[in-house]
Amino acid sequence: MTFSLFDAPQREPSQFVGFAGNRIDRQSENRTESSLATALADPAAQILLTRAGRIHLKLADGVFDAHYSLEEARTLGAKLEHAVLLGRSDKGPVIAAPAGRDAEELPETIKAIDYRSVYIQGLIGPEELGELAQGASLLHWNHTHRFCGRCSARTEMRIGGYKRVCTGCQAEHFPRTDPVAIMLAVQRDRCLLGRSPHFMPNMYSALAGFIEPGETIEQAVRRETLEESGIEIGRVVYHASQPWPFPHTLMIGCFGEAVSDEISFDGDELEDCRWFSRDEVRSILAGEHPDGIGCPPPGAIAHHLIRAWAESE
Repeated sequence: MTFSLFDAPQREPSQFVGFAGNRIDRQSENRTESSLATALADPAAQILLTRAGRIHLKLADGVFDAHYSLEEARTLGAKLEHAVLLGRSDKGPVIAAPAGRDAEELPETIKAIDYRSVYIQGLIGPEELGELAQGASLLHWNHTHRFCGRCSARTEMRIGGYKRVCTGCQAEHFPRTDPVAIMLAVQRDRCLLGRSPHFMPNMYSALAGFIEPGETIEQAVRRETLEESGIEIGRVVYHASQPWPFPHTLMIGCFGEAVSDEISFDGDELEDCRWFSRDEVRSILAGEHPDGIGCPPPGAIAHHLIRAWAESE
């Protein structure tokens, strides 16, 4: 058995996917009950505002800015009582808060844009996109866990949004991250891509599914591929991961060795599933497929899986 750690690249593949550029110092070991109040009192605090799956971006001279000062956030009616502390950047504390205005109530200089469009169009930089992934996921978890799952009493936010405590039974609740296996089943000269009914026209992608309790990543890759496509998987290797704020998911990207050939896809999950040759995949990536077939955009981990295989020897 070889030990490959010291042969690995200095920058792992996960650093090149969308939503993974977060450089905030989370200072998790220093979180206290006063951390959020201290951050809000800092004149250098930067605040992200989100509402209904959209981030509110300032627009000036064609450039989008995701950060607001405390004064700006208050002027826009930000719900700072529900804010969460992300940590510190080199400019100061970074906070995420629910926006106080609907999209149609915003001034002309502020645009409410859904998360997917922000990352697909590259409207903000990778660091701000990473902050969005952290803030949006944390705000969503706090919003959906206002009541205790044990006794149904109201919960209270603690340590800047990273814990909620039940006011009845005193149970402690912590933010969740849902693991999803996303896998590219491959053979030496072809890979398996599927098409979900909700995809854009002509788009194909890697298969994916939630990892179940008591299941390893590799087991999930084998199970989900078999369930969705009828293809059996042998060896599995990890490639990269991606935080995915829809709403609080971690995509775990893998390659799986396909040891069977005949496809029998699940019609409830997919509307098509087929093998693609390496040359055909390269034409897809180049936007030159004769049938107009496409794949997910470069920020998506599925794109990185497909490209890494297509460009391999």
